[in-house]
Amino acid sequence: MAKVALLIEDMYEDTEALVPYYRLQEAGFEVDVVGPEVKVYTSKHGYPLKANVAAKDARAEDYVAVIIPGGYAPDRMRRNSAIVRFVREMNDQGKVIAAICHAGWVLVEADILRGRRCTSFFSIRKDMENAGAVWEDSPTVVDGNLITARFPADLPVFLRTIVATIAADA
Repeated sequence: MAKVALLIEDMYEDTEALVPYYRLQEAGFEVDVVGPEVKVYTSKHGYPLKANVAAKDARAEDYVAVIIPGGYAPDRMRRNSAIVRFVREMNDQGKVIAAICHAGWVLVEADILRGRRCTSFFSIRKDMENAGAVWEDSPTVVDGNLITARFPADLPVFLRTIVATIAADA
């Protein structure tokens, strides 16, 4: 069974983490929740989700994809060198990196946007462009191994794209 990593930190956007978590399981993937440490993290609205893998122990070669939810969590994630390293290694290995909403901040910190097409929540557009991205206002943008989306309303097309992409590669 192919494995997907779902990054987590406190103040994650509920739907942007929980919907992919269950949808990917439904599609037959094993989902590891990867956080700064193994513990329970709480969403913006109080929903708990336990990380079962510490970022320092996450190895890109073990996963076919990483999902990065938005909310306020990406601002915390980008401060964690192990999370940033993991995302950079996933990119270096050509693995799928799927980021929604404010998760673009993690991509900026990992320095993987230069010359790539992407989208995000509109308020971080300049951050992404300053990191070299070509930003567009679309529900989901695919550029090679990078899949990005703007906000929760984009989850249906975002997840269909992720599942189809990683199922084809698995």
